[in-house]
Amino acid sequence: MRLTDLLHPHLDGVTTVVDATRGGLSLEPYLHLPPGVALRSDDERAVNGGELVLLSYGPDAELHGSEDACRAVLARMRPGARGLIVLGHRVSELPYHRLLDHLVAHRCQVLRAAPLDYVHLHAGAVVARTDELLPQHDFFGRPVPADGHATALRLADEYVFADLASRSLRARVLDLERTVEEAERTRETAGQDGLAERLAATVREKDQLAASLRAARDRVEVLQARVAMLEGSTSLRVGKALVTAARSPKRGAARLPGELYGLWRGRRRAAGPVPENPPKDRAEPDPPVDDRFHLAHRALTVAPRDRLVVAGVLTPATAEDFASDVVVNRLLPHDGRLLVQRTDPDVLVVQLSACAGDGPWSLTGTGLAPDLDRTLAELLAAARALGRSAVLWRDGPPSAAPGLARLAWDAVVDADTGVRLGRLPVAEGRERLREVFRADSTRVRLSQLARVVGGPDPLDERRVAVLAAPRDRTDVARLVGQVLGQQHRPVEVVVPDPAGLDELAAAGVAVRRGQPLAPWIADWSDLAEDRPDTLLLDLMCAQEYSGADAVGHTPAADDYVFVPSLRPLLVRRSLHLSGTDPGSWAGRGHRLFAVRGKEPS
Repeated sequence: MRLTDLLHPHLDGVTTVVDATRGGLSLEPYLHLPPGVALRSDDERAVNGGELVLLSYGPDAELHGSEDACRAVLARMRPGARGLIVLGHRVSELPYHRLLDHLVAHRCQVLRAAPLDYVHLHAGAVVARTDELLPQHDFFGRPVPADGHATALRLADEYVFADLASRSLRARVLDLERTVEEAERTRETAGQDGLAERLAATVREKDQLAASLRAARDRVEVLQARVAMLEGSTSLRVGKALVTAARSPKRGAARLPGELYGLWRGRRRAAGPVPENPPKDRAEPDPPVDDRFHLAHRALTVAPRDRLVVAGVLTPATAEDFASDVVVNRLLPHDGRLLVQRTDPDVLVVQLSACAGDGPWSLTGTGLAPDLDRTLAELLAAARALGRSAVLWRDGPPSAAPGLARLAWDAVVDADTGVRLGRLPVAEGRERLREVFRADSTRVRLSQLARVVGGPDPLDERRVAVLAAPRDRTDVARLVGQVLGQQHRPVEVVVPDPAGLDELAAAGVAVRRGQPLAPWIADWSDLAEDRPDTLLLDLMCAQEYSGADAVGHTPAADDYVFVPSLRPLLVRRSLHLSGTDPGSWAGRGHRLFAVRGKEPS
């Protein structure tokens, strides 16, 4: 919730807002006060009826102010005055019992409390100085009619039940804290490394030694093949004959011509009959260096990695879905280990469905294909030798391949692989697309995998930058309200002048001049236009569904269809920076996808 959403419902009858915050906190850019309500600094006078005072209290006294300063302001409030207390504590860590004592001592009733969506402000509470019990307010800040006795009973009853519910949670937190402390003491007693760390280091060292041993064996096999080739070569045999003749000149010199003639005849027989007049223009083919097959490496790049690289034992459908957001190298039993070593993936993923269903890895982990189990174990060892994580994606019942549980995994993901938006029928409606986009899409699942292994997050491709040019305080207020109200919130706002946009920065939205950095650009130059809170969410859903370079509206209200021209609302950053005319985008090969402005009733 924004601070203005918490404040404005309680400005009825208020003509002056007094800023009594201390430290480095300035709330003026957050307020957006309506006409008729003035803002003035605190001069330490009494706060009377028709006035609302701003207070702050938090763990950082230099930023939020101290508890003593907050108590001093509460003492200056007179009947009819109101106050808004912004809190720097997180809701789960709020020391409300200390604040409650001060409020009761100065006859202040809390009308409403709500969490705030800012980086350094996490909650806020509206209070009123009164000599009689006031009615409570609902979620929207409207007073609920009730007589004083009923209101007091409701407050007392809710306090008892809330205390009952929170008591078990506090006990659980204390137990967990005690468990963590005991575990920390045990770990310190066992040494800084600990048994688990030493065991993990030993396993890594073992895997590295095993990989080195396999590489040495492969090298030995190559050298043995070359030695056998040299031993069977004519040059070596001629050399041996000459050395033998030199060591025993009497007998060796007499036999040397016969041996050389035999070698010459044997070579002619091995080469086959020689034509009488061989063609002059046909070149003799070069013999191969060796007779081994070499792997054609996939996904080879010399640029810095900006996408997650996955080597996986995957089903064909999963590999196709993953390939939309990450680089996928699908492993097969005959080339998996070599592909892992040559491509150096960010993570090795083994999907349970690929082992339990049909395909080259069928029956892996069931005990019916020990050769595949051994091959999979070698893949895991090769990944660990490279310092990469091995993840089991358990998208089915563990009983389908119980042998997989016996392998050493760095992490286990118990979830399906998600739904690619392009596979959903549009007839299911916008709400279904939004639901899948936010929680059940393949990109969301891959983001969870990226967090586990510490790789590039696929959800970074959903970042949106808003271009705007506010001209006055009204435009600034509209811009802040529209940006913070979006269900798919932009990550940055690019404006000519960032003055007055402190609330965006406090809410975690970057405000900058110059060129946008996010992958997608939304042009909000016309701030007078009414934009629903689902605008960017629907545009990103349409883009991820279609893979288009630009998404927008058409005069014919086309919906979920590729079009030759449109009014662009969401554009790929590279296309936006190219500076080309939108009318020529389709002719240059860019894909344009149209969505309807409003969902049909």
